[in-house]
Amino acid sequence: MIVATTNEIAGYRIVRHLGLVRGVTVRSRSVVGNLVGGIQSIFGGKLGAFVQLAETARQEALDHMCDHAGQSGANAVVGMRYDANEIMDGITEVLAYGSAVWIEPV
Repeated sequence: MIVATTNEIAGYRIVRHLGLVRGVTVRSRSVVGNLVGGIQSIFGGKLGAFVQLAETARQEALDHMCDHAGQSGANAVVGMRYDANEIMDGITEVLAYGSAVWIEPV
């Protein structure tokens, strides 16, 4: 599955638009993650515990979006974006979305 944030993919032409696809995940920090992140925040700098959580959530949402696109008959997604919302304290929804398309080499 080719995924692009642009509306076109160099070297390919869009043959069919198959509609909106999305992938969503909801993640929470564990007690241990909160403790480690809290300790790291005291010293400043990169908060590795939270970076790992964010990366995992984004990858999971992206994987779900690609699955949805594949089920729609697509071989690519264009205009891909991420969005994130805090549902409640410590619980975050991450959404990956874009337009499912069928592309062919030019």
